Amino acid sequence: MQEEKEFIKQLLNPKTQNQAFQKLLSDYQKPLYHHIRTILINHDDTDDVLQNTFIKIFQNLKNFKGESKLFSWMYRIATNESLTFLNQKAKKGGTTSEAVQNKAIDNLEADVDFDGDEMQIAFQRAIATLPEKQQLVFKMKYFEELKYEQISEILGTSVGALKASYHHAVKKIELIVTTG
Repeated sequence: MQEEKEFIKQLLNPKTQNQAFQKLLSDYQKPLYHHIRTILINHDDTDDVLQNTFIKIFQNLKNFKGESKLFSWMYRIATNESLTFLNQKAKKGGTTSEAVQNKAIDNLEADVDFDGDEMQIAFQRAIATLPEKQQLVFKMKYFEELKYEQISEILGTSVGALKASYHHAVKKIELIVTTG
């Protein structure tokens, strides 16, 4: 924790800020990309939201109070940016965020960065039917292998509620995938 406080000081100090932010980028760009990609599915949208996420992190670092880990705080920003993006894209298209996600899933087969098969697309469709919170919990636990404590810090939800959400999500996905 002391190491993280020192790193935050470097990020806030104009003399060390550039070098510290480069380290932040190198340490977190891939995990945050993956996190955002699990929410948005589309590579280009993910790149846009990742860029916005780092801008928000940089702009709001002075407001970081250290009540959670830097990792959790950044993931919360990435999650919020992703959900906002989905909702804005849906609003512009006169549709729902679920429809936006389904369209992204439809486009997965043409995505050069996606190497899955029909079963994985069916899996993505099943996940897309879940309520937003269950989707987030499932994706963070299943794809990113985050611990419930980390997800709790990111989403501001109790560990018990997260375990219940994950359990319900798994049951729904199993039902959808097995019944076709």
